[in-house]
Amino acid sequence: MAAIDTTRASIGSFGLVGRIGAFLASVVNAVVAWNDARVTRNALNGLSNRELEDIGLCRGDIDEVAAGRRRLY
Repeated sequence: MAAIDTTRASIGSFGLVGRIGAFLASVVNAVVAWNDARVTRNALNGLSNRELEDIGLCRGDIDEVAAGRRRLY
């Protein structure tokens, strides 16, 4: 009969599978963040200068907003 010893659990240790999962999650999160910035950049580039001015931006602010360094209010 096989038995699994569960008394040696290390607190804070993910093990190999956990580290691989965490790495894959970070890759997915990076891709999602990149895509969000791309969509935001494209949407703001589609606005006219007047529309950007109405929301308090100029063309030079688009990259900062897309990168999350500046918020739209």
